[in-house]
Amino acid sequence: MLRLGWFSTGRGPGSRNLLKAVMDGKERGELDVEIAFVFCNWDNDEEDNPKREQRQMFFDMVRGYGIPLVTASWKKFEPELWKTDQMRWRDEYGKLLRERISPYPFDLGILAGYMLWMDDETCRTYDILNLHPALPDGPKGTWQEVIWKLISDGADRQGVMMHICTEEWDRGAAITYCGFPIRGGDYDTLWEQMSRKLESRTLDQIKAEEGTDEPLFKRIREDGAKRELPLIVATVGAFSEGKVRIEGKRLYAGDQALDGPYDLSERVDSALR
Repeated sequence: MLRLGWFSTGRGPGSRNLLKAVMDGKERGELDVEIAFVFCNWDNDEEDNPKREQRQMFFDMVRGYGIPLVTASWKKFEPELWKTDQMRWRDEYGKLLRERISPYPFDLGILAGYMLWMDDETCRTYDILNLHPALPDGPKGTWQEVIWKLISDGADRQGVMMHICTEEWDRGAAITYCGFPIRGGDYDTLWEQMSRKLESRTLDQIKAEEGTDEPLFKRIREDGAKRELPLIVATVGAFSEGKVRIEGKRLYAGDQALDGPYDLSERVDSALR
């Protein structure tokens, strides 16, 4: 059985849906996993807490599943140090995090809507996977930056990947991924519309005026977002089935070290169908 460490800020429905998807897979017998704990960087009794109601729903769900809930409020931890030295604060908070989760050993960590950077020592100590909304060879940055770069480059494909957390934020090796075409069918019409817009405006102007409502941008985002949850579930499945494993921060299939990430596109597309 694969023991997961689950890290989430618990901000809204997305956090609950991710947890539910894995627990549903476990209950159906599709995932041979146990969630050793859920760690949240809020206690939910903070004074300035705009997501309190959503987070309480998340906490209630965790407890309802009988999963140990571990919290450590980032808002209450060393606030003066946060103001003066955020890198040192991150290291100190990481010590607290590791202390709090130490009673709950786990094989693989999942950042499931966790909104703090992991400190370097925690990245070195554990194998923790994070979601990035791009192909392994795709753009870096936020999902907004990724999609605008794809449009700027006239790209043919987009995807989602899980990469291992390292000291270099968002630079760890890709472990699993899925991809999909952003050409052909309805996409061609959207690209043609974008091309016509670019005859009279720059891409920066289109960004400023239409933002995330721009039709091509919106379609790429929708097709990527709907694959995020299935990719996390498929990744957990691949590890729980023993198809892949991590040793020394490298990915293995059986005894073979893989040169690149594990392609789960077919499994994800099947889940969407």
